[in-house]
Amino acid sequence: MKIVSWYTVDASCYKLKFMTSTIQVLPTEVVHLITAGEVIDSFAAVVRELVENSLDAGATRIVIYLWSDLWRIRVVDNGCGMNLSDLETAATAHSTSKIHNCADLWKIRTLGFRGEALHSLTTLADLEILSRPASSSFMEGIDGWRVVYGSNGKAIESETVAIAPGTVVTVSNLFGNWSARRQGLPSAAQQMKAVQAIIQQIALCHPWVSWQVWQNDREWFTISPASSTGKLLPQILTQLRQGDLHEVKVELPPENSSLQLVVGLPDRCHRHRPDWVRVAVNGRMVKSAELEHSIFTGFHRTLPRDRFPVCLLHLTVSPDQIDWNRHPAKAEIYLKEISYWQEQISNCLDQALRINSDSTVNTTRVSKLLKVAEEKAGYNFNNLDPNHKESCHNLKAVGQINNTYIVAQHPGGMWLVEQHIAHERVLYEKICDHWQLVPIEPPVILYQLSSKQVTQLQRINLDIEPFGEQLWAVRTIPAMLQQRDDCAEAILELSLGGDLQTAQVAVACRTAIRNGTTLSLQQMQTLLDEWQNTRNPRTCPHGRPIHLSLEEPALARFFRRNWVIGKSHGI
Repeated sequence: MKIVSWYTVDASCYKLKFMTSTIQVLPTEVVHLITAGEVIDSFAAVVRELVENSLDAGATRIVIYLWSDLWRIRVVDNGCGMNLSDLETAATAHSTSKIHNCADLWKIRTLGFRGEALHSLTTLADLEILSRPASSSFMEGIDGWRVVYGSNGKAIESETVAIAPGTVVTVSNLFGNWSARRQGLPSAAQQMKAVQAIIQQIALCHPWVSWQVWQNDREWFTISPASSTGKLLPQILTQLRQGDLHEVKVELPPENSSLQLVVGLPDRCHRHRPDWVRVAVNGRMVKSAELEHSIFTGFHRTLPRDRFPVCLLHLTVSPDQIDWNRHPAKAEIYLKEISYWQEQISNCLDQALRINSDSTVNTTRVSKLLKVAEEKAGYNFNNLDPNHKESCHNLKAVGQINNTYIVAQHPGGMWLVEQHIAHERVLYEKICDHWQLVPIEPPVILYQLSSKQVTQLQRINLDIEPFGEQLWAVRTIPAMLQQRDDCAEAILELSLGGDLQTAQVAVACRTAIRNGTTLSLQQMQTLLDEWQNTRNPRTCPHGRPIHLSLEEPALARFFRRNWVIGKSHGI
């Protein structure tokens, strides 16, 4: 009997449940409903299929051996294993233990279900499987079985072997009878890069699994198990620190559905390319333009220009809400109620990007900052409140440095907030929510505008008309510019290009408190309160970080508060 895994969710992570089943050949009517077949076209495709079988068998440790020059792959796992009867059937066309009838195509809880991968491999390579059921005992005398398959998927050789519980699959002489396919493949280095990428993608969906990968008899890389995807990600993106990430997991209706987000905080990490926005559904990375668009929209105006977020989304969805039977590699799916999931993603991103109690920078960064401060000194505090008390409520303004940075007391230490861009974030969100153009009299007169500038002002709905030779009258302006002395300069800036949102950013920047402006404690506190309540308080609309947190443990280490000199000294 073979054990097949079901993926379900609890409050912490995916866990495995098991049910017993035997490998059977699918009925003809089920085969006809399977519209897309497995495509074995590379080393990476072989690794993907074998590893998915290991995960479906409940494996928590997978070792992969690659010999690119020999066209050989071996995958070893500690899964539930197979008995001889299942081994003899495993490589037969359309044989599987994961579905049995047409209705099961809408109840898929495993990574594989078509029963074609092993059979395809027998037509493309030499296939050997060693396996021992987890339920067997060394005292039974038979530890496991070794089966060799012919090109039609039939078992042509079998014998008993002594192995630990689990399965060892060896694929040799891959594409040996298909020389044209071998010649059409990328270089060995490119193929190994693809293998590494596919393993990393699968590992992120199954963080509890331990991975060890060997190439040409040398250990290539390992991935240690972790309690969550966010804890695992720094092993793959090594430039990330744990403090750069924030995880959100939300349980959703219907029962056993959830949404998990791992977000790279925009004030700490971002990418040159959109290569680390990933979407997974029920344990598999997939392509979904709609869901990816929701992620990019959620990060809009939080990142620097031409930078992209780090974000991993993992949905756990009821099987009857998904159609996996659309793509050979199951990389594209049909997900019902896509608008519902887009709304949930937006809500979770809003939650993840807010300031929270964990919003402290890496201790190493703090130490370097304090070291520089010690060497140069020169902190010039204005308006320092000598009587401030410990507060457990968010941020309390206590002073201002060089009329630029607000010094704020925080339950976890001290924060520095750059006043101009904090105010810019506040104003930008207000403008977006309440964009208003108001008539102005007399109009603002502009001189020597190009036709492109006039068109740009019309594009953002300003009322502009000729007022004489090389003169233009602007009769409506953004409400926030109405009382400014530099209104004409601001409109000229708006005429230089960009869409409505670009114009809104420009108005917010122009209107925000300037650095160098002296603020009272009450003004600082008001700004801090408004800034903390914005939707995206980590960065300004241009993507610059707004605050720096100096956490108490780092400050304590710097001031040597762990030193004990005598009983009479302070704590």
